[in-house]
Amino acid sequence: VQLVESGGGLVQEGGSLRLSCTASENTVVINVMAWHRQAPGKQREAVAITTRLTSPAYANSVEGRFTVSADFDANTVHLQMNDLKPEDTAVYYCNVAGNSVSDPSRQVELWGQGTLVTVAT
Repeated sequence: VQLVESGGGLVQEGGSLRLSCTASENTVVINVMAWHRQAPGKQREAVAITTRLTSPAYANSVEGRFTVSADFDANTVHLQMNDLKPEDTAVYYCNVAGNSVSDPSRQVELWGQGTLVTVAT
């Protein structure tokens, strides 16, 4: 199973982008979907997370500007990013966790390949 990401690119400060991530196969029952990012020279950090049972949670730095939405039945998650700032420049990674369809006792965690978001001043 692979996670396919799309939607990154170059945007001016104050602009918007929408990232998307979809699992290539329905062999995992996904229960948690999240977005992380890694800026140059910095550690990877969690940006937004959502689960089947809880409301989304966000990093303080993006609260009120980013919105995560997930369709757990379609194994798809989006990240709508508004009012982008230069400090949002990073590679954004989709991350999901769940259980194998064929062996529900086996936990699975997947990462996308990353998509670059660059915010210009």
